[in-house]
Amino acid sequence: MSAAAWEAVLARLDDAAELIGLDPDVHRILRNCERTLEVAVPVRMDDGRVEVFTGWRIHHDTTRGPGKGGIRFHPDVDAQEVQALAAGMTFKTAVLDLPFGGAKGGVRCDPTKLSLGELERLTRRYAFEIAPLIGTDRDVPAPDVNTDGRVMAWLLDTIAMTTGQHQSGVVTGKPLALGGTRAHAGATSAGVVVCVRAVLRQLDLPLAGRRVVIQGFGKVGGPLAFLLSSAGMRVVGVSDVGGAVFNEGGLQPSELSAHVAEHGTVAGFPGGDPMDADDVYELPSELFVPAALGGVITPAVAERLAAKVVVEAANGPTAPAAEPILRDRGIVVVPDILANAGGVTASYFEWAQAKQAYPWDDDVVADRLRQRMERAFDDVWGKAAALDVTLRRAAFALALERVAAAIAARGLFP
Repeated sequence: MSAAAWEAVLARLDDAAELIGLDPDVHRILRNCERTLEVAVPVRMDDGRVEVFTGWRIHHDTTRGPGKGGIRFHPDVDAQEVQALAAGMTFKTAVLDLPFGGAKGGVRCDPTKLSLGELERLTRRYAFEIAPLIGTDRDVPAPDVNTDGRVMAWLLDTIAMTTGQHQSGVVTGKPLALGGTRAHAGATSAGVVVCVRAVLRQLDLPLAGRRVVIQGFGKVGGPLAFLLSSAGMRVVGVSDVGGAVFNEGGLQPSELSAHVAEHGTVAGFPGGDPMDADDVYELPSELFVPAALGGVITPAVAERLAAKVVVEAANGPTAPAAEPILRDRGIVVVPDILANAGGVTASYFEWAQAKQAYPWDDDVVADRLRQRMERAFDDVWGKAAALDVTLRRAAFALALERVAAAIAARGLFP
């Protein structure tokens, strides 16, 4: 899967390069990552033995600004997955026109099997090992899969202890007590909602009463269900790793969230009927939102999908081979590098506030997030119309034009 993720990024890069007539030299540069740091992360476990984990921090391209990208702790993470995610961040930040490049990090571990002390020691040793790449104006990590504000706080503190300098902007997604922002936690979901409103408006589909199916009910899917329901949509189906539930009249997100908090899964929720998680694709709906892990919309799933619109809240949920099927079936897809960019946009705002040492009001953050997402959607929609291509191809073409322009402006050192 990791190799497939990197190949998928390269395939989309190659396609966009051909679409815009990219300079072959720039194309060759972007088919490689700037730097890959692989580190051993020895950790003293609670029982006294030393376990050695493997971690990575990868910069794909930092022409447009400091590297930006999350850190994930997962037992299956590897170098190719991290480099694919780093490249995705290069294009995502360019689509939103943020002054960042693409980076990503990860440690191959199972955090569910670590005590709090072991998790802290793992984080701090990993932070120490990747410290040469990290800095407010060089590379700014953020939370990702299985990491959170607490992990970011440990990373920030470790960098401060090793450099002797407090850099509030060295990470984003950190606790409020360390200069974090309230808007960061729900920003990805909020950005998805902006894209849902925009695409339904373009397709002349009123939001009220429209049916939505959400795959995944975690940090993004959970808040998203509440936000879409509050906007007037009917959440008719939700799935997660434990199962799925559906209710044609609409699931109640607050009740479902309470159930998940108690049972750890949507399965068994009394406010809906049970169904196999693999069958949610066939639920009739106007909108399907994949909000779990990547690669879930395979060609077989694309043939079964009953929704009219897909808005990708997860990273890389659609396999390249599935895209022609979705296109031929007339299913409009708002790609991940646009749809889930609310998180990195909020990270940009947090970073900017740290550099200014001046916090913005919450309503200012919310308004600027909406404006950024709407502008990016309009840019991608316009590019798709001009090139007569899908929104994904248009998003990559737009991003590539912006990255290529920066490379051309800076020139090649030496």
